[in-house]
Amino acid sequence: ILGEHLRICPQGYTCCTSEMEENFANKSRSEFEAMVKEAGRSVQATLTAQHRSFDSYFQDLLNKSEKALYDAFPSMYGELYTQNMKVFKDLYSELRRYYRGSNINLEEALNEFWTRLLERLFKVMNPQYHITDEYLDCMVKHAEQHRPFGEVPRDLKVKATRAFIAARSYAQGFLVGSDVVKKVSQVSLSQECTRAIMKLMYCPHCRGMASVKPCNNYCLNVVKGCLANQADLSTEWKYLMDSLIVVADRIDGPYNVDTVIGTIHMRIAEAISNLQENKDSITAKVFQGCGNPKISTRGSSSEDKKRRGKVALEARSSAQALEMLVLDAKGNLTALKTYWITLPGSLCSKKVMASSAADDKCWNGMTKGSYLPEVMGDGLANQINNPEVEVDITKPDMTIRQQIMQLKIMTNRLGNANIGNDVDFQDASDDMSGSGSGDSCPDDVCGKRLSKSPSTRQPETHAIPKQSGHGVNGASSRSLPSAFLLLLLVAFIATQHLWR
Repeated sequence: ILGEHLRICPQGYTCCTSEMEENFANKSRSEFEAMVKEAGRSVQATLTAQHRSFDSYFQDLLNKSEKALYDAFPSMYGELYTQNMKVFKDLYSELRRYYRGSNINLEEALNEFWTRLLERLFKVMNPQYHITDEYLDCMVKHAEQHRPFGEVPRDLKVKATRAFIAARSYAQGFLVGSDVVKKVSQVSLSQECTRAIMKLMYCPHCRGMASVKPCNNYCLNVVKGCLANQADLSTEWKYLMDSLIVVADRIDGPYNVDTVIGTIHMRIAEAISNLQENKDSITAKVFQGCGNPKISTRGSSSEDKKRRGKVALEARSSAQALEMLVLDAKGNLTALKTYWITLPGSLCSKKVMASSAADDKCWNGMTKGSYLPEVMGDGLANQINNPEVEVDITKPDMTIRQQIMQLKIMTNRLGNANIGNDVDFQDASDDMSGSGSGDSCPDDVCGKRLSKSPSTRQPETHAIPKQSGHGVNGASSRSLPSAFLLLLLVAFIATQHLWR
């Protein structure tokens, strides 16, 4: 029949009524949105699997360390341990809470552990004295300069904070990436895109050419126009993948979680041993600084009776498992770098089943023949002259812009973790004010934005920055990025207002 009633397809002779054309339009929209979601689910599955693997490995590492402590310490220290079990349990509880994203200052948590342990052990080692809370406060102040636990607390604090910061950021990075893909893949098609997709996929049916495939370049122009906003994720998405790869090298390198987390119980045992070996000199110095405490009326018991024979503590290395985890993750992350800009080509070749680019007997949007227009570039700005889809480049999709900001925030967290700096995971507002814009990232993360050949760099060769009196929350390392990101936020809000 004559096709004068058609609103989307060419108005030549047609097999379609108006109702059929409308049904085809609805069908093409739902099918295309399903294709995008399916492709996104594949990426989500990859990232979620990587998170699950690392999370399981890390939690198991922490659990084994705690179990080794519970199994060995009673026979090593007797009542010295059993009377103070809660101190050790609280430490591991805080470490788990930190890893899961709680707003905990890790350095303070470790300092609190050593302080509580010293107070408990000092009382146990001096049972003949009545030691008040006020006296313990004085003891802690004086004992700190004598290093009763040796170098263990200081060494463990540096290594554990870096390992936990890296592990937490790394695990969080996979979840953020997966969440971004999920939200972006659910963005619905505009009316203009619905028409373009219908014309691409089903107008050949209305012309009696159901077996004719769309021209590949024609398909690319349609899909690039409809996924232009998604393609704008590509730059920040690549930065996130690169940042995860860099932190993966830290986790299996300088901040090795297997070596650090798997031996926490051994370091605690070493610290207690240091205290016991130097008990007399430390006690004498405390008495000198704080005075002699009163003799207890409850009498005394020998501390030596409470100490049992030493039990050899071993760290069961899972370094090979960690190495395999990191290698697998790096392979997957590398493959996902170009996901957003290769998505149109993937959909056209695998889903829409477009013909080869050189085919001159394909559906070109009007009839069977060759397709002459050039293929548009990637992203919203490049769609201004798209011949197949009318795209308003002045109105970016706000959901996708918000996800671009989430990628920037997460990349910045990983950049901070790479140099041992802690950041707050509670919400985006904390990142806006405290985590920076990326200026604080090392060259092996943020430097990729300037380098023309990032693949030639070897991130693991970067030196670990010296501790210059600042903890992992040091304000001086974050003041400049904070100001920059604040300006970025203001610009973002202003632009959002203009778009509305």
